Amino acid sequence: MGKKFLRFEFLLLFAVFIIATCGLIYELVAGTLASYLLGDSVKQFSFIIGVYLFSMGIGSFFSKFFNKNLLNTFVEIEILVGLIGGLSSVILFLLFENVGSFQFILYLFVFVTGFLVGLEIPLLMNILKDRVEFKDLVSNVFTFDYIGALLASILFPLVLVPKLGIMGTSLFFGMINVSIAIALCFLLKRELKKPSLLRAKAVFSFLILLTVFIFSNDILAYSEGKLYGENIIYTNSTPYQRIVLTHNKSDYRLYLNNNLQFSSADEYRYHEALVHPAMSMAKSVKNVLVLGGGDGLAVREILRYKDVQKVTLVDLDEGMTKLFKTNSVLTNFNQNSLNNPKVTVINTDAYIWAKNNKEKYDVAIIDFPDPSNYSLGKLYSLNFYQTIKTILKPDAAVVIQTTSPYFAPKSFWCINKTVMQVFPQVDAYHAYVPSFGEWGYTIAINGFGTTFNTVNRKADGLKFYNYQFDRFNYFTNDMISNQIEINRLDNQILVRYFDEEWGKLQ
Repeated sequence: MGKKFLRFEFLLLFAVFIIATCGLIYELVAGTLASYLLGDSVKQFSFIIGVYLFSMGIGSFFSKFFNKNLLNTFVEIEILVGLIGGLSSVILFLLFENVGSFQFILYLFVFVTGFLVGLEIPLLMNILKDRVEFKDLVSNVFTFDYIGALLASILFPLVLVPKLGIMGTSLFFGMINVSIAIALCFLLKRELKKPSLLRAKAVFSFLILLTVFIFSNDILAYSEGKLYGENIIYTNSTPYQRIVLTHNKSDYRLYLNNNLQFSSADEYRYHEALVHPAMSMAKSVKNVLVLGGGDGLAVREILRYKDVQKVTLVDLDEGMTKLFKTNSVLTNFNQNSLNNPKVTVINTDAYIWAKNNKEKYDVAIIDFPDPSNYSLGKLYSLNFYQTIKTILKPDAAVVIQTTSPYFAPKSFWCINKTVMQVFPQVDAYHAYVPSFGEWGYTIAINGFGTTFNTVNRKADGLKFYNYQFDRFNYFTNDMISNQIEINRLDNQILVRYFDEEWGKLQ
């Protein structure tokens, strides 16, 4: 009898461990998928976590109304959690381009999953309350719950997303959820009412999840094909972003988390305007730093100058730089720049790297993604630019991609104003890139020995930039914004500007 009781208790506590692990995985999947499709990862994760915890509380409240057949109810909820949580990412991917109320459906899935998980723990405690002392019951349940949450939070970014992707991860853990229900149906069949019916439900649910899992790559390819409307030739989920490369006639396009990064038809306009003003003005270009720009296209432009002896590229995502080192289509675009012996690629967080770096640079090309969330916003902060100044030589030139002055003038001039607090000479300019519209840059010189009209050197073979800087730094009235604040690390006003301005266009 004692062994039977211990087995019963252990099985249910192990179920708690699985519930916590799977529940947090579904929450992380929803947050990651929302940030992929909707942008602003901090806001999306904040809302997802809030809704999920709220719904768990609602589920816990309603658990008190379940008084009969608690073990059967527990197993049925386990099946439902696995089925709904497992299929959530598949359904959301398929619906994104086809419904106008996508966010409502997203949060509905989060709410339902959280509600069911919130039901499970109190039900389990009611099942065990007459079998285990209260203090042991509470401590054991929450110990297994928190251990499961820890395991999920570690596995999700390091193993699950890189290996299985978002869709595969949710389906895999849905199968784990349902597998626990199947195991309980067999091992506790004497404790359950109508165990055969429960077992049939669980097995049928598992087969649904398994079938969808087997065809998940095809489903993802279909949903992304609908999303991008182009022939997808490469996809990969790294710990940091979803990379999609498409091909349409002679145009290749790279998307990161559903945001267009470049079109091969006109990327030369963006990268020539980004690189050549600073490279032409700088006193020396022997040692060049590139922050971001993991596609190697900015490095390609830098290597046009024979005086360049060393280029250091710092980009967070190894998956990105590896792709642009090895993919034959992409190495053709960047002219194999990342494999050039002059180039050193460092995969780490640029914010931390800059603080620890002791080397001094002649030119810095800063090509980060737009400041759509707080983790990116810190790379446009006053604190970061003060750090950059310390690793630049006197009269060094630095240029920063500064989003669109037409679509987001507050964001553009916020970055420019922040840079002006650090460097003695600062200017702004813009260029028209057909895939993006008017795109802007901030340029600064770390001293007074050089002016923005200085042309110390030129590169051959440019298709767009003509070294006449004055032709690029005139702004019409609809690209001007006043009364803007500096982007400090502790206020991140830039992210709010960016969300406000670009949010109007979505």
